[in-house]
Amino acid sequence: MIDIALVKTLRSSSGQLDLAVDAVIADRCFVTLFGASGAGKTSVLRMIAGLTEPDGGRIVVNGQVWFDADRRISLAPQKRAIGFVFQDYALFPNLSVRENVAYAASKDDSAWVDELLDLTGLADLQHRLPGTLSGGQKQRVALARAVARRPTLLLLDEPLSALDASLRSQLQDDLLRLHQGLGLTTLLVSHDISEVFKLSQRVLKLEGGRIEQSGTPTEVFLQQRVAGKLNVHAQVLAIRREEVVCIVSLLIGQDIVEVIASDDEIEGLREGDTVSVSAKAFSPLLFRQKAR
Repeated sequence: MIDIALVKTLRSSSGQLDLAVDAVIADRCFVTLFGASGAGKTSVLRMIAGLTEPDGGRIVVNGQVWFDADRRISLAPQKRAIGFVFQDYALFPNLSVRENVAYAASKDDSAWVDELLDLTGLADLQHRLPGTLSGGQKQRVALARAVARRPTLLLLDEPLSALDASLRSQLQDDLLRLHQGLGLTTLLVSHDISEVFKLSQRVLKLEGGRIEQSGTPTEVFLQQRVAGKLNVHAQVLAIRREEVVCIVSLLIGQDIVEVIASDDEIEGLREGDTVSVSAKAFSPLLFRQKAR
C-alpha cells in the first residue's frame, strides 16, 4: 500500500498553483493521474520519485517512509524502489539496448535482462544503439529499463503521448501485460481518456492541484446519464459554399467530417477554430470495424 499526502507551491508562467494531494494506492493496482496540463500531475510523480522536494506531507510505501516533512526524512531517488519512464525516453545513447536495460538491473543478473528483452520484444534488437531505433522501440527499451530494478512502484509520465494511435495501442497492450505479469503497482500520468479506460483500475482526477474525483474510470467519467445527445469537439479545417449551403470540413479525432451549416453558424468562424458539434435525439448505429 502506498500512502501519499503532498503539499507543494508551484510557480510557472501561468501563475501559482498550490498543490495538495492526499491518496492511498493499493498494492498491484494500476492508477492514472488524469487532468489538464498544469493540474500538477507530473509534479506529483516527481515528488514520489524524489526528484522534487515537497513543501510538506509524507510518502509511505509498504510501511517504509520515503518522505516525511515533520520528521525530516527524505530518501534519495536511488534509494526509492521505483522505475520511472519519461516521455522523452532518457536512454543512454552510447549504450546498446541490452546495456541500457542491464544498467538498471542487479549485477550479473543476465537471466533477468534476457527475460525482460523477451517480454518487451527487444531480443533481436539488443545489440543496437538507441539512435537506430524507432520511437516505439525506444519506449520499449525505456519500459524494460524501468522494471529492471524490480520496482515496488512504476511511474509513467505520459510515455506514449508522442506515438501515433496504432503504435500507442500496441504499446498499451505491452504495458498492461508487464503490469499484470510482473505484479507491479503502476502510477500513470495521462490526459487520454481512451488510454485511461484501457489501462486503469482507478483514476485520480486532478484539477487545480487537488484531487477532485477518484474511482474507477466508469465512476469518474460516465456518471452522467445518457441524454440522447451527441456532443463532440472538432477543429475547423475548411469552410466553403456550394450553391445555397455552406459546407464545413471538421477534424474529429483522426477523422474528417463534413457538415452543412447556416450563415449564422459560420459567421465569424475561421479555419483552425475549435467548435462543439451537437445533435439532439441522436440514435446512432454502431458497426464494428474490421481489423486492418
